[in-house]
Amino acid sequence: MSSRLPVPVRAGRRTPPGPAAARPGRRLPLIAAAVVAAGLTAACGPSASSAGAGTATAAGAAASATPEGTASSAGSPSASASPSASASASGSPSASASASAGAKSGPSAPATTSAAKPSRTATTAGPAAVPGPGYDSAADARSAVDAALRAAKADGRPVLLDFGANWCGNCKAADKVFAQAQTSALLGASYHMVKIDIGGNSSANSALLRKYSPSGGTYTMPVLVVVSPSGTVRTDTHVTGNPSLTAEGLDAFLRKWAA
Repeated sequence: MSSRLPVPVRAGRRTPPGPAAARPGRRLPLIAAAVVAAGLTAACGPSASSAGAGTATAAGAAASATPEGTASSAGSPSASASPSASASASGSPSASASASAGAKSGPSAPATTSAAKPSRTATTAGPAAVPGPGYDSAADARSAVDAALRAAKADGRPVLLDFGANWCGNCKAADKVFAQAQTSALLGASYHMVKIDIGGNSSANSALLRKYSPSGGTYTMPVLVVVSPSGTVRTDTHVTGNPSLTAEGLDAFLRKWAA
């Protein structure tokens, strides 16, 4: 039988805390520092190194400073919430969407498509002067035709040559239509008109008639000749016959040969 007696346990005596008991108090500042670092990263946005990596490093330092058996406190709700906050700040879908939207909203490249150049500039130029009724036997018809052709080359409007006489009834009927507002506006917008007297004895005016209406024979007045800006004859009523000397007939004729 052993001669050793059990050592009595004194009820009022406490075991002094060892080094392991003092370390939990030192662990709390490290965890708090990790949470504060994560909060600053989330508030300032992503940096050169991701916020999640910095938080994980701080948490890992806290875990390495904690003895074995007490690592459960490092996974507390406050410590685990900081990586998610930093992750939302560094990889936020709204941030990437706003960045892409900003890229799209930048200044667009100027359009390089050029507008087609109009074949005629009559729509932008003012209306040409429309001669009044009758024919001036003293006028220099050749100079008037040359001036009209120069204007035609400048703005693209053709020239309308009206060969007639003051005693011609058909010429007077045409003059009344040309003086009407609608027909006069059509003439000014679409033609350079020159009236040439062939009812007298002007050899120069007769030569102009033969130049632009060379078929010869007996001419039925008025002889209406449309000349293009390049000087070529588009139509000659001595060959085709006159249109109806009414507003409808002359307007249709003017519209047809203005193009």
